[in-house]
Amino acid sequence: MAPEWETMLVIGGKDDHEQEATHLTERLGIEPVEIPVMKRAIDLRADRAAYLQVKELIQKFKPDVVHTHAAKSGAIGRLAAHACKVPVVVHTFHGHVFHSYFGKLKSNAFVQIERYLARRSSGIIAISDIQKHELSDTYKICPADKIDVIPLGFDLDHFNQDVEAKRNSFRMRYGIKENEVAIGIVGRIVSVKNHQLFVDAVAKMRNEAVYPLRFIIVGDGDMRVDMEQGFRKAGIEYAYFPDNPSPAQAICTSWLTAMDEVFAGLDIVALTSHNEGTPVSLIEAQASGRPVVSTNVGGVADIVANGQTGYVVPPGDVAAFAAALLRLADDKLMRRAFGNSGKLAVMKRFSYQRLVRDMDQYYRRLLASSNQKF
Repeated sequence: MAPEWETMLVIGGKDDHEQEATHLTERLGIEPVEIPVMKRAIDLRADRAAYLQVKELIQKFKPDVVHTHAAKSGAIGRLAAHACKVPVVVHTFHGHVFHSYFGKLKSNAFVQIERYLARRSSGIIAISDIQKHELSDTYKICPADKIDVIPLGFDLDHFNQDVEAKRNSFRMRYGIKENEVAIGIVGRIVSVKNHQLFVDAVAKMRNEAVYPLRFIIVGDGDMRVDMEQGFRKAGIEYAYFPDNPSPAQAICTSWLTAMDEVFAGLDIVALTSHNEGTPVSLIEAQASGRPVVSTNVGGVADIVANGQTGYVVPPGDVAAFAAALLRLADDKLMRRAFGNSGKLAVMKRFSYQRLVRDMDQYYRRLLASSNQKF
């Protein structure tokens, strides 16, 4: 947003199972300020230390707008900004932790906390209409008129450059043959992502497919061991590629950063989550011309046109998920048609240029409402 906006990016520490993301800021020439003690897990001593550090940064930088993302940094950042009397305080919900993460009591506690924080926010951003409905009507975080829908935005151009070369490179690296249909799932291997549904669907449909199939898991996390046991229990040959680089039917690549190469190499992209905001993997997959199969959670239905760019099935429905994967795996022309439709849709709706325009207008409107000159 430079030069109109002078910005400071503040980030927390990385947990062991999380992907390193410094390649993103380096590519954009951005040097973030890191607060290592600010992490996902609740730790009152560390969280207080993070709060004091954020507060000190705000007092020095004197921002007109503090914009927070994600639950932990959203709490710490908004409390610090409110204490420092920042004119505009905004929070974006990329997802939420109100179900499928914790038990009922803990989930309700997070709802109460977010209601409190929303009252200390100038505005709330949802990244889809479905998410806005959840926040305002289902969980009553704040009134609907305090929530603006601003979809995500990305640099999607590179997903359509040198596609054939990227496809060949990816498939050669992992031993995927030209006649094999590669079905991939991308993201953290943690409970809420429900990789067991992927394993169960794969086990159900793999012997019915017309073409030979390969299953590629891109990512890592604390539930990887459980996923691996699931594959082995189902009798599916599996390999964790960093330790055992063999072309098993199912392989886990661990974390990869060249997602344009990943999606070029895959034929179908799956998402099995219990809970999502607007899944980046599905936007990037469609930008790459790949059809998708996903559970109907969060904002998925806002970005996947069921029966046109992919299939959206009920959460936890193994039979429906397997049937959707099989339908696409068996029909090359359908994969191509869905892929082309998805590409046209997301390239129009999710460009970073549109996001920058939307944010600029949103910040200016909130600053005008707070009687601040800019």
